[in-house]
Amino acid sequence: MSKINKTLLSFLSPILFFSCSSYPHLETVPYVDLEKYLGKWYEIASFPQSFQKGCNCTTAEYSLSPKGYIIVTNKCNRDSIDGRTTRAEGKAFIDEGTGNAKLKVQFFWPFRGKYWIIELAEDYSYAVVGHPNREYLWILSRNPKMDKSIYKMLLERIEKKQFDISKLQVTEQCE
Repeated sequence: MSKINKTLLSFLSPILFFSCSSYPHLETVPYVDLEKYLGKWYEIASFPQSFQKGCNCTTAEYSLSPKGYIIVTNKCNRDSIDGRTTRAEGKAFIDEGTGNAKLKVQFFWPFRGKYWIIELAEDYSYAVVGHPNREYLWILSRNPKMDKSIYKMLLERIEKKQFDISKLQVTEQCE
């Protein structure tokens, strides 16, 4: 098994197998317009994950494939903002009947992780993606920097959803 596959397996295993029973149901946004959601997002903060160790300038780009799934391209610079750029490409599949707010992301077959959009700006300028086990969380923005008042408001909302915001790590972004 390649190093990349081992890294992805270490990421996806907890997503697939952690029990969510100790937490109340995690509400997602009611509807996501995929055309507006597609494009480039900058990671503002996240719960540190082993597959992101040493990442700076982290971005995610979403595009629609001709076959109807979403192509996910994650990039980051390793160990510094000027470090070597690495990328991982995967697929995202919409859970039917969720208003496009719940997806399953697959970086290699057959493993799929939950990708739930739990906060979304009306103008699609920011999004928060989480997992019902509260162990995975990403704050995303269309810009590399987020207004402090918006960030603070998101922290308050995330905490009300029973995420441990003390685990959030701000991502250093390239400008």
